[in-house]
Amino acid sequence: MTIKPNDMRRRLLGAMAVAPLLGPAMVRAQPARPATRAIPSSGETIPLVGLGSWITFNVGDDRAARDASAEVMRAFFQAGGRLIDSSPMYGSAQEVIGYGLKKLGRPADLFAADKVWISGNGEGRAQMERSRRLWDIPRFDLMQVHNLLSWQTHLPTLFSMKAAGQLRYVGITTSHGRRHDELEKIMASRPLDFVQLTYNLVDREAEQRLLPLARERGIAVIVNRPFQQGALLDRLGRRPLPSWAAEIDCTSWAQFALKFIISHPAVTSAIPATTRADHVRENLGAAAGRLPDQAMRARMAALVARL
Repeated sequence: MTIKPNDMRRRLLGAMAVAPLLGPAMVRAQPARPATRAIPSSGETIPLVGLGSWITFNVGDDRAARDASAEVMRAFFQAGGRLIDSSPMYGSAQEVIGYGLKKLGRPADLFAADKVWISGNGEGRAQMERSRRLWDIPRFDLMQVHNLLSWQTHLPTLFSMKAAGQLRYVGITTSHGRRHDELEKIMASRPLDFVQLTYNLVDREAEQRLLPLARERGIAVIVNRPFQQGALLDRLGRRPLPSWAAEIDCTSWAQFALKFIISHPAVTSAIPATTRADHVRENLGAAAGRLPDQAMRARMAALVARL
């Protein structure tokens, strides 16, 4: 039987109309969206996995590398990500983020987190304004004092900017486990919205005082260096993923490491950095499916300690 062009067109249109009604077996399943956790000071929720930009987005003027970074950001937003973190310390990362946001049409779900990393109040304000222009956004959601540098000067400025509506949240950061004593004193005495620190399967000092204090004080926690800048995954990758990782919906060591972090009740979001779109999807996948309970977390930590 010969099918006329108009009949073919009607059949195609009919098939398109029926497609939304097909069951899940007939339609490709959509990836699960990442779980979220509330920011204690506001109740706003953000995904348990965000995106860091240290080293990975410091690509200078290399157009191909900038486009690759934009594709990482595209995959991040498509997978349900929101929080992107950067700093003036990270070379060209801020400018590359701005390039990517423009290329992607400025995603409305962006939660923009940056840092002030300079001495002096006037210099700090100028640096934050330059950072905002590089991102090309109206304001930052979160501004953090980077590695406690001149925090006595910058925190009053940030609280004033928050009161004026120039940013939404105030935080402070440290890394590599340095200066935890000083950070603890600041957390206990200042009305912070966020703290950013290092925490992973190997670097667990924050479990002793900082994470409990964050819960007590209602401070959101962003975790940096979740993979020890790749060293942890290099170490774990020499061995097969244990079969029991399937009990918490793990398909890779990266998800194993991230699920350990984000299952801690004090952690609001972890921010792994990557240069690959498939890795960012894998990382966001750690925030979907089952998370380990306390017993499973102990089992995970014991395994890594033995390796």
